[in-house]
Amino acid sequence: MLKRRTFMAAATACMLLSPLAQAEYKSEYTVSTVLPSAFPWGQAADKWVELVKERSEGRINMKIYSSAQLVSGDQTKEFSAMRSGLIDMAVGSTINWSPQVPELNLFSLPFLMPDHAAIDAITQGEAGKAVFKAIEKRGVTPLAWGENGFRQLSNSKQKVDEPADLAGMKVRVVGSPLFQDTFTALGANPTQMSWADAKPALTTGAVDGQENPLSVFDVARIDQVGQKHLTRWGYMADPLVFAVSTRVWRQFSPEDQQLLKQAAIDAGQWEIKKSRAELDETLAKIKERGVEVTDLTPEQHAAFVEATQSVYEKWTPRIGEDLVKQAQDAIANRK
Repeated sequence: MLKRRTFMAAATACMLLSPLAQAEYKSEYTVSTVLPSAFPWGQAADKWVELVKERSEGRINMKIYSSAQLVSGDQTKEFSAMRSGLIDMAVGSTINWSPQVPELNLFSLPFLMPDHAAIDAITQGEAGKAVFKAIEKRGVTPLAWGENGFRQLSNSKQKVDEPADLAGMKVRVVGSPLFQDTFTALGANPTQMSWADAKPALTTGAVDGQENPLSVFDVARIDQVGQKHLTRWGYMADPLVFAVSTRVWRQFSPEDQQLLKQAAIDAGQWEIKKSRAELDETLAKIKERGVEVTDLTPEQHAAFVEATQSVYEKWTPRIGEDLVKQAQDAIANRK
C-alpha cells in the first residue's frame, strides 16, 4: 500500500510538471499598451506577442489592448491595474508608471541623457537593475527594456531656442508632477492631460504645444493641428518596460517564465534597433511637410540645462540620491 501511495504521489507530481499542467493557464492574456501598431511602441508589443506564441507553439496566447483601453484611457492607472492583476501584462512607459514607482522618474530628469549611449548605459547597467528591483518590489515583474525615444518639443506659436521663448506657453504634458515642475521652471504653463485628449486640445488651441518622440509626432500627424515649430532638444528619453503582473507571473512554470522573458528581451532589442534606425527618415518626412525644425547649439542647450536645475534639487531625494548618482556615473563612463 505504501509503495502504491508513493507511486501515485510521484505520478501526480509528474503530471503537474508536464504539458498537461498548461491547462491551468488562461486561454488568453491581456497586454496593455498606450500606442497601437502604427508606432514603434505598439510594434514592440506585437513582436513580443508573436515571439511568445511561436516559441510556446501556441500554448501561451496574448492579446494586445492599445490606447490604454483597459484603464479607460488613463495610462497613469496602468501599473496599478497590472499590480492588482486586472491587467496581465504590459509594455509600458517609465513616465506613466512613475506615480507608483518614484524611481522611474529618473528617466524624466531634464537633460540627464544626452544620447542613445547614455540611455543604454543606464538601462543595461547597475542603475537599470536597481530600477527593475524597485518595480518588482511593487508587485510587477519587469522583463526587458524597449524604447519610446527622446521627447522633442513642438508648438503652434514660434520658434523655440531659449527658455524665454516658452514664457506663458500652454504645453500639454503627461500626468507626472515632474513634467509640471520642468515646464514651470522654464516659464511655460504646463497642462496635464491624457494622450486621448491631447490632439483635440491642440486642434482647438486649448494648448499651444506638446512634447513627444519624433515617431509619435510623425505617425499621429501632429503637424496637422498647427504644430509647425519643432525643437529637437532631447530633454528626456522614455524607455519602455516589458512586464507581467507578479500574480500572473507566478502561475507560469520556470521554463515558461524564461520563455516570456527571453521573448521580451528579443522584442525589445529588435524594437530599439528599428526605431533608432528610422529616426533620420522620420525627421526628413516631418520637414517635407513644412515643419520648421530647430536644433539647439551647445550654448542654447546649456541655457535650458541651467534653467531646470531646480528640478534636480526637488526630485533627486524623491528618486533616490544613490540611484541618480549611479545613473550620472554610468553616463559619464559610457562608451
